[in-house]
Amino acid sequence: MLKGFAITPPVVGRISIGRVVERNGMRLPEKDDQFTLTSQVQNRDGWLLHPLDEALRQQAGGKLRSLPVRLLFNDPSLNLRADFNLFDRTTGRPLCVGNGESCRRLGQEGIEALPCPGPEGCRFAEGQCKPYARFNVRIGEEDETGTFVLRTTSFNTIRTLAARLHYFEAVSGGLLACLPLELKLRGKSTTQSHRAPIFYVDLSVRSGMALEQAITDARRLDGERKQAGFDQAALDEAARQGFANGAFEELEEDVPAVVEEFFPDEQGTAAKPNVAAPKGLSGRLQEKIAIASTD
Repeated sequence: MLKGFAITPPVVGRISIGRVVERNGMRLPEKDDQFTLTSQVQNRDGWLLHPLDEALRQQAGGKLRSLPVRLLFNDPSLNLRADFNLFDRTTGRPLCVGNGESCRRLGQEGIEALPCPGPEGCRFAEGQCKPYARFNVRIGEEDETGTFVLRTTSFNTIRTLAARLHYFEAVSGGLLACLPLELKLRGKSTTQSHRAPIFYVDLSVRSGMALEQAITDARRLDGERKQAGFDQAALDEAARQGFANGAFEELEEDVPAVVEEFFPDEQGTAAKPNVAAPKGLSGRLQEKIAIASTD
């Protein structure tokens, strides 16, 4: 296996609750009140819709506010990976990824393992680091290991999904990958949102199903898989090793779109990343490293 980049679950599409729009010559992230399933191909107008988007939308009779899903792994941390992330908005490259205890940081001599004080206490990030999560789910039955990925920087979404995953793992006896589940879009208002509704993603058992029935179905499916020779524990371990194979999860070719949608600059305008690393990157890194060394 090639070293240096993470081996992540195969992605066949994206789940979004927003998009990037062009307004007054600037590209800005814009939130939505429904899910959209897209392919991994985009043109000037944005990401192309995945065929499942239309099929599910017809079943829902309009807006997609819920999605039937299954998970690929029994381990919650393999399905949902959440970190504190700092990206270089000019190049679109990751600079530092941490969990509040330790981090992997791009330094002068390559990737360094360092303590992570979190966004509020990190002088290296200067307030530009924030939570960022990737949640992989299966939609449909055509591809047993292909997933749709939901990327988010919403603390409400990250906290809710993490709690649900651990709860469902516990009550099902570790059969998370066999449970019939559903992603739901929920709204709430806060003082920070000035009482306007904000939307976050939740995870529940399928509509019309009690938790006990979902667990019964999970046990049945688990039994069928074991009889067929399906080794869920080996799949989880393979994924665990794959994630550990690289310092950063995002591929370099994907990061510019991630930065544009989830890490816009302070003025709210989206950066237009340059794939080539400019000379200024080295200077900025040296300056940040010098500041961090004085802590």
